[in-house]
Amino acid sequence: MTRKLKKYTPTPFQAKDSVYDKQAADHAVAFIECLSHTKGTWAGKPFLLIDWQEQIIRDVFGTLKPSGYRQFNTAYIEIPKKNGKSELAAAVALLLTCGDNEERAEVYGCAADRQQASIVFEVAKDMVTMCPALAKRVKILASQKRIVYLPTGSYYQVLSADVANKHGFNTHGVIFDELHTQPNRRLFDVMTKGSGDARTQPLYFLITTAGDNTNSICWEVHSKAKDILDGRKTDPTFYPVIYGTEENDSWTDPKVWKKANPSLGITVGIDKVKAACESAQQNPAEENAFRQLRLNQWVKQAIRWMPMDLWDKCAFPVDPELLKGRVCYGGLDLSSSTDITAFVLVFPPLDETDKYVILPFFWIPEENIDLRVRRDHVNYDLWEKQGCLLTTEGNVVHYGFIETFIEHLGKTYNIREIAFDRWGAVQMVQNLEGMGFTVVPFGQGFKDMSPPTKELMKLTLEQRIAHSGQPVLRWMMDNIYIRTDPAGNIKPDKEKSTEKIDGAVATIMALDRALRNGGAGNESVYDGRGLFILG
Repeated sequence: MTRKLKKYTPTPFQAKDSVYDKQAADHAVAFIECLSHTKGTWAGKPFLLIDWQEQIIRDVFGTLKPSGYRQFNTAYIEIPKKNGKSELAAAVALLLTCGDNEERAEVYGCAADRQQASIVFEVAKDMVTMCPALAKRVKILASQKRIVYLPTGSYYQVLSADVANKHGFNTHGVIFDELHTQPNRRLFDVMTKGSGDARTQPLYFLITTAGDNTNSICWEVHSKAKDILDGRKTDPTFYPVIYGTEENDSWTDPKVWKKANPSLGITVGIDKVKAACESAQQNPAEENAFRQLRLNQWVKQAIRWMPMDLWDKCAFPVDPELLKGRVCYGGLDLSSSTDITAFVLVFPPLDETDKYVILPFFWIPEENIDLRVRRDHVNYDLWEKQGCLLTTEGNVVHYGFIETFIEHLGKTYNIREIAFDRWGAVQMVQNLEGMGFTVVPFGQGFKDMSPPTKELMKLTLEQRIAHSGQPVLRWMMDNIYIRTDPAGNIKPDKEKSTEKIDGAVATIMALDRALRNGGAGNESVYDGRGLFILG
């Protein structure tokens, strides 16, 4: 017995000017439910959508822009195996080919290899064969792995792996099955970048289980989906669904299985999951496979370093007025001239009850802010309105403006030292020195970065820092991935951290100077008790 959607609620990712068109959604659901299941005990029975499947179909096909076209061009569905993934992908492929009122629609099935891509094709072919109304309107070219819908001249075609060398597609739909198995991003880029420009509402339907490679296109799209789900990014064209469990969830708990498997008890037998779990408990080598395939966990992934719930507990209010005249230390991270520049002041505690106070400043070129919001899907414009992000005139960062700003800060606060990345900023350093600041070069290797990075974590755990919840700094802290050397030293990894971490790096550099020099007494924390080593 299937579980039906009792009451439909529009997706929270519906744009302000979009509407839910019940007729369009009903059409998509009715088309799919005219099809039949093709495998196992369900073979031959009508394809009645399970509640979570129907939610996806209504969201994707029923959320329309004022123009009447679909709002979402990309749907990313990440879900464990045996939840009815291939059937849903095949049904969507047929809907785009035969039921979307698109003349000469080109719909492509992609996977890492032809065999994988054929799985969805075979399901779609059987669905056609089992539906008399479709069967008489569709021609199946099995040897070419092509299904042609004769009334509109539309087709669904499985692509071979060497397609990455080809261009010239006029894509209406792409079904990417098991995106995590893609060996590189070539095929994904060919199929999604520009191939659907001539169409009014192309749909890239990406469906996959979790993978284990964080340098993959799937991890990139997964991270974007996660960011949108968690409210860190917005992209009105992207529809994210991730069914899975958290890293710290107990993988042996049946409640956790239910959370990750929306079709548990329907297409996924609980006895099967239980048996796989028992087997993994007896054989640790199977644990990763169980977590990945049954619970949809990225098992070998680099983990975001900073636990954001603990960071958020340090959002103690910071009043810049009360800090006037206090000793502090600066960290300056100048990224490229078109990017964000970060300057962070850290104020050492005045006594045992006081905290390390963080006062960050960020700058971005004024002219490219709108472009960056559209390109990066990051809320730079909102942060600017809030006064959390400052702009400099023109389309590159105006260093002279920042120097003057820091000079002004120097008159407000007692800035003892400014640490900077020794590979950049030569001119600016000279200018700051000319203003009377003590400027200290700061290496970005393990030796220099590890002690203050570990200290930052320690102070966060102890709630001994205050950062007022500054949103730009929070975003950057959440972006940090860590690299570890064989000796257990750590440092922020700019390569793995795909998003900006400049503010976090500037904070770590400023914190180092504050820890080394302390406040008025100039006593180093490192000297007082040695380095804090994270296990």
